[in-house]
Amino acid sequence: MKPEVTFGKLLAGATPQAGGPSAAPTPDGSAIQVEKIRERLYLLRGGGRSVMIAGVTVPSAGSTTAFVTAKGVVLVDTKLPGWGKPTLEKLKEITHKPVVTVINTHTHMDHVGGNVEFPDSVEIVAHENTAKLMREMRPVTGGPAQPNLFAENGGRGLPTRTFSDHLTIGSGEDRIEIHYFGRAHTGGDAWVRIPALGVLICGDAFGYKAVPPLDANNGASGVEYPKTLSKVLAAFPEVQTLVTGHYPTTLKREDLETHRDFMDEFVRAIQAARKSGRTVEEFAREWRIPDRFAEKGYVSVGHLRPISADVEVVWNEMP
Repeated sequence: MKPEVTFGKLLAGATPQAGGPSAAPTPDGSAIQVEKIRERLYLLRGGGRSVMIAGVTVPSAGSTTAFVTAKGVVLVDTKLPGWGKPTLEKLKEITHKPVVTVINTHTHMDHVGGNVEFPDSVEIVAHENTAKLMREMRPVTGGPAQPNLFAENGGRGLPTRTFSDHLTIGSGEDRIEIHYFGRAHTGGDAWVRIPALGVLICGDAFGYKAVPPLDANNGASGVEYPKTLSKVLAAFPEVQTLVTGHYPTTLKREDLETHRDFMDEFVRAIQAARKSGRTVEEFAREWRIPDRFAEKGYVSVGHLRPISADVEVVWNEMP
């Protein structure tokens, strides 16, 4: 039997391989892989342990995206604790320009943990809800407590600039738009668009092709999730390239459309189960990924994280 791992442990990098627990790699720039997505835009993958999901290796550290602008590098997310400096090391292979801005897509430690290792001169941007949640670092629903590195470091690494609906950084070819469309994976998921390159960075609101962890303790909503994705799709009809929170390749607009449909069907199935008198445990045990989604690469992560916690989030949102 494969060991079960809660989502919180995945965030912490405590992810076992199929053959049993493995040692997390020592934070080092050589463990980070760089992919050039567009001219001046790079994806930095790796950090922490990794896990195999249906033949796809997924890193426990969130994806980091680097956009090289005229004024310096803008980073989206900073991986797990200890991986900030290795990220800075790896960036030296790409550009001599300094990091001037970090954008955090949400509050989880696998995306914000490296913040404390960046110079004080770096501006850190997040949605106002995420900024509040980062100060608190609440436990993840279905997982253990997150370490509060920010409190331990006197507030270092916390957002220095926030927004409510949208924020624009830079102009012309360097323009970056940061948007909030509503609750999904957390209550502060930011979507980062680079108009000149036609790229949208999704964070874990689209992390991988499976049931996404619904961290209600940090503001997630299963019921609102597909509605939020619909708003994103409507706002960016021209975007064709997506960077997700953990998937090992970039994805396309049609993948986000599929993810919206998948979440809508998942939520509706849970609502129907409750109305019919079934229990959370029964639904979680019996539910299977519909064939039309399995054919598009959707997989179960039951060997990593039971979906009962996610089912219960939707269940509890019903009147």
